[in-house]
Amino acid sequence: PLPGVECKIVDPETGEECPDGVNGEFVARGYNIMKGYYKMPLATAQAIDADGWLHTGDLACRTPEGNFKITGRLKDMIIRGGENIYPKEIEEFIYTYDKVKDVQVIGVPDEALGEEILAAIVPKEGETITEEEIKKYVFDHMAKHKVPKYVDIVDGFPMNAAGKILKYKMRENAVQMLNL
Repeated sequence: PLPGVECKIVDPETGEECPDGVNGEFVARGYNIMKGYYKMPLATAQAIDADGWLHTGDLACRTPEGNFKITGRLKDMIIRGGENIYPKEIEEFIYTYDKVKDVQVIGVPDEALGEEILAAIVPKEGETITEEEIKKYVFDHMAKHKVPKYVDIVDGFPMNAAGKILKYKMRENAVQMLNL
């Protein structure tokens, strides 16, 4: 944090401060934080709490040295059967598979668990990847609950004019494709 600025990680559900190394929402307050949105009191109340903390919507964790590591976006977090799953963690791991060029992990609706994990993967040029090999790779190296239920092998991702991946569009396409 800069001098005069406070930063912390809080549990998104309880608002309690998280210990070092635990993911939560990054919040900050200080002289550099806006007072609010112009003529938008409801939006201001959703972003800045009564104690002046700006809720960024970023998932992060604090290191023991006092640094902060951004780990994803709160709205991208998958809640599967009451468990918080961080897509960025699974994406970073799948990137280590030698046949993978690009990957995006999203949550898709599930009647029983609320959400399920879908990994959309772009293979490297000339490579072929199967759903089974990705699931096995994740299962062999990560916790069982982080294994994607769905694996979609794609040529690319929907993007806006600025090149930002449109995860909401990916979700819409997956819901239609999987009949969810």
